[in-house]
Amino acid sequence: MDQYRVFGNPIKHSRSPYIHQAFAKETGQELNYQSQLVELDAFEQDIKTFAQAGGKGGNVTVPFKEQALALCDQVSKRAALAGAVNTLSFRDGQILGDNTDGIGLVKDLLDHKVTLTGSRILLIGAGGAAKGVVLPLLEQAPQQLVIANRTLSKAEQICQQVSDNRLTCCTFERTKDYDFDVIINATSASLDGRLPAIPETVIAGVGVCYDMVYAKELTPFLVWAKQAGASKVIDGLGMLVAQAAESFNIWRGVMPSTDEVLCQLRADLD
Repeated sequence: MDQYRVFGNPIKHSRSPYIHQAFAKETGQELNYQSQLVELDAFEQDIKTFAQAGGKGGNVTVPFKEQALALCDQVSKRAALAGAVNTLSFRDGQILGDNTDGIGLVKDLLDHKVTLTGSRILLIGAGGAAKGVVLPLLEQAPQQLVIANRTLSKAEQICQQVSDNRLTCCTFERTKDYDFDVIINATSASLDGRLPAIPETVIAGVGVCYDMVYAKELTPFLVWAKQAGASKVIDGLGMLVAQAAESFNIWRGVMPSTDEVLCQLRADLD
């Protein structure tokens, strides 16, 4: 039976084994998918050991996504821009890397009937999570994509790498100079109960606010966005499932449905 893993530290919380086993059952695929705790200094060795033992592929979560990129013989364009890999494939003695986070985000937004084409989008943050979604968002033909970050130089670096006239950047404070239809929080602030330091006036009247983080209750960012006047708020659980579906498709050549798995995960949170 084909073997797959998700590698991370910590890893106990990972929902990937449940998601991928559900995908396998739905699509009639024979595979075994498990989680593996990796010691902080053992990532490269653990990946190579798994590949040499016949493993077919793996997902990578914190804190190893950047190390995964360095391990790969080939990487996708979106992974190269992200500077991070979350999907590994082992073929013919080579390690192939991809980043499915942006595809997952876009699918979840579209599943929620969010219009991206022609929209003015604000992406908050310029770390790995933000880098991973820039190209897939631009592929949806927005009117404008603005990256806002506390340290402007990090956002500027992404703009220079991509070189697209629809893409620009600014500090958190300067977001007040723009009007947005969609705001996406790609920072980890909600994990710590914090808010990104953008002016509250930027939220008022915005159609959609999205947080890549998810929880049982609305995240602090989404609570704030709703109070500030956002018409629709969405958390990142659907992104998690959709990026997993893209990984599954890369490995198995079949795209699973995400609806049933997402409903079950949402119920498990309640």
